[in-house]
Amino acid sequence: MTTVFISADMASVALGADALADAFADVGCTVVRTGSRGLFAIEPLVEVQEGGARIGYGPVGPEDVAAILSGDHPHRLGPVDALPFFARQQRFTFARCGINDPLDLAAYVASGGWRGLEAARAMAPQAVVDAIKASGLRGRGGAGFPTGIKWQTVLDAGPAEKFVVCNADEGDSGTFADRMLMEGDPYCLIEGMAIAAHAVGADHGYVYIRSEYPFAIRAMQGAIERSAALLAPFTLEVRVGAGAYVCGEETALLDSIEGKRGQVRAKPPLPAIEGLFGQPTVINNVLSLAAVPFILSEGAEAYAAVGLGRSRGTMPVQLAGNIRNGGLFEIGFGISLGELVETVGGGTASGRPVRAVQVGGPLGAYLPPSMFDLPFDYESFAAAGALIGHAGITVFDDTVDMAQMARFAMEFCAVESCGKCTPCRIGSTRGVETIDRIIAGGRGGDRVEALPQMRNAKARQKSVEQEIALLRDLCDTMKYGSLCALGGFTPYPVLSALNHFPEDFGDASAMPAAAE
Repeated sequence: MTTVFISADMASVALGADALADAFADVGCTVVRTGSRGLFAIEPLVEVQEGGARIGYGPVGPEDVAAILSGDHPHRLGPVDALPFFARQQRFTFARCGINDPLDLAAYVASGGWRGLEAARAMAPQAVVDAIKASGLRGRGGAGFPTGIKWQTVLDAGPAEKFVVCNADEGDSGTFADRMLMEGDPYCLIEGMAIAAHAVGADHGYVYIRSEYPFAIRAMQGAIERSAALLAPFTLEVRVGAGAYVCGEETALLDSIEGKRGQVRAKPPLPAIEGLFGQPTVINNVLSLAAVPFILSEGAEAYAAVGLGRSRGTMPVQLAGNIRNGGLFEIGFGISLGELVETVGGGTASGRPVRAVQVGGPLGAYLPPSMFDLPFDYESFAAAGALIGHAGITVFDDTVDMAQMARFAMEFCAVESCGKCTPCRIGSTRGVETIDRIIAGGRGGDRVEALPQMRNAKARQKSVEQEIALLRDLCDTMKYGSLCALGGFTPYPVLSALNHFPEDFGDASAMPAAAE
């Protein structure tokens, strides 16, 4: 009997994986549903077991079953591991995704699962924290804060009741790594949380998942139920968000778990000192916690040996937008942005030139191809006025209007603001209005009629320059006056669009001379 492997990942299912699996089952094949390998251009992907190898075919559909089983389908890819997109990856965190049935506990054990937890439980809590420090692991949710320092603070909090919270409220555009991990290898995340609990002395944990991820919610609930006996005395439960982007901010997330409206808390006190229900709390992103089992099972030195500068280990980079090879690519820090976009991603799906990439979700900076030599690490991006964030890269070709993209950033902030602080709540609304005036003034469009001061090109340009100066001042206020990163990071896409693409805002140097 032929065994085939087909992803049950939400993206794969959206592309027809369920119908493909049914078609193989109908002809008597044994079908194993896995997570996605991470290259969506070849989904739906089927891997056929041939001896000791798994031969891939994709993208394919139910009508291709006979040709696949005969081995002569034109979309035969050969061993999937050997494809260039996968062969050059360094899969520390996503090693099992696409390989096993995500809820098969025996398969998880056979592939090295729980070895990290076993090693941790044989160590004193302080030794575990020291190992995380030595690994150089930093928060993968965006801030890049050293994970070991956060754990040390909670460990030092004494004998109080403590919690471990996983932030799985993955709301950034162009990001899907958290979802893929939870759907493809949920036990890895659970193991990481159990290690954290042992390290800091916590007895209970929460996985906070956005409501838009029903597959991930189902996978995590099933995995928690199946592994409960192995985790004892540590217990876990899933909490589902209600759609608020701001609940991706750690303190708003804690409020949501407590049953309150998700609003940002002023800091200090930090959650590590006074977090969930007022108790010391470790709160980490999915990718941070999922990296922990590798560190404990393979050693901190093995993890720290990969990366660049203070950015150690690997980062699951997510390639999205107008790109040929969209998907997840896990690699050590230090690869250049251009290599990720042009070589790994294959350039734009449209075939047109890349004009801009946004790194770090809707609050990330827009970077032009002239900056493609930038190394992908925290310090290099910070020095360039950019953010790695959750490592989502969204690609745009030369048809994009960057003034409209800047406007979208302000509008997004206005819609998603929790409303607690004035710079974010009011500043974003004023930002939309200001950019609208810049667009109208710079392009001399229909909306200029509403601006009586713009009677000719010279007056119009003067007003545009004044509005741009006002917008920059507003961004400065939002960046330094907002309570959290929603308002504080919104200036990144706005200012980067202004700085790198001034012509889209009606900059005088980029406009043709106009008659008086």
